[in-house]
Amino acid sequence: MEIAKVGVIGAGVMGAGIAQRCATHSYRAVLVDAKPDQLLSASARVKESLDKFVKKGVLAEHRKEEILKNIELAPDLSRVADCDLAIEAVYEDPELKKSVFRELDRICSPETILASNTSSIPIALLAGATGRPEKVIGLHFMNPVPLSTLAELIRAERTSAETMETCKRFAQSLAVETVESADTPGFIINRALMPMINEAAHALAQGVASAEDIDRAMVLGARQPMGPLALADLIGLDVVLSIIQTLHRETKQERFKPCPLLEDHVRQNRLGRKTGRGFHTYA
Repeated sequence: MEIAKVGVIGAGVMGAGIAQRCATHSYRAVLVDAKPDQLLSASARVKESLDKFVKKGVLAEHRKEEILKNIELAPDLSRVADCDLAIEAVYEDPELKKSVFRELDRICSPETILASNTSSIPIALLAGATGRPEKVIGLHFMNPVPLSTLAELIRAERTSAETMETCKRFAQSLAVETVESADTPGFIINRALMPMINEAAHALAQGVASAEDIDRAMVLGARQPMGPLALADLIGLDVVLSIIQTLHRETKQERFKPCPLLEDHVRQNRLGRKTGRGFHTYA
């Protein structure tokens, strides 16, 4: 199966980034969100990202315009009905994602592959909401998508070998390398990453060190490009908490229990960069 047109459902940071990456590599992309202001924000975000590439000299102005023309903004999910691949990128809520998959299964061609950009929710759970489990797969891009060179491919029990191979070729066409994970909570990246962020939050809560020193120690001592608390702020503490809660719920393991400080920050809407305050404070 060849992919020419891609639907992306959810115009948040990840959805906009996925649409931009697809359009940059000559795919027609339909970015869907029921909220008009979210679509406007996504459009502005894509233009700002492309402008940075132009300013750095890695993208010509005429290419920027071509990429923007490859992206269609749509408030109605029906616009993805003729897509070869539909990628769900809505908020990390199992019931919300299942409802999206049910509707995609209803409106899309039987040949359309349905993928989820979920960070932690079992793919089998989402596949169970459709009548085509062999065509359901996890396709988890890394943030920021326009710059990242990795995606996780998650194969549920009934995902076909053909679906896996098609999505692997698709990712490679986006200049993205893939790693393959079993359909297990957190997959590869978040299975390792989220406990580290959670433990860094515990260290901060217990007065082991300041947020600045915890992050600086991990950058300089463990050679990470960004400290765990700063990374959590970039991801969004609400998203981080949702992933850790999923890990805890699915595995029943105490080590995945969310740090109370993380929960408190989310309750107070200290979500990181997007609200100006999280573990760090931003202008």
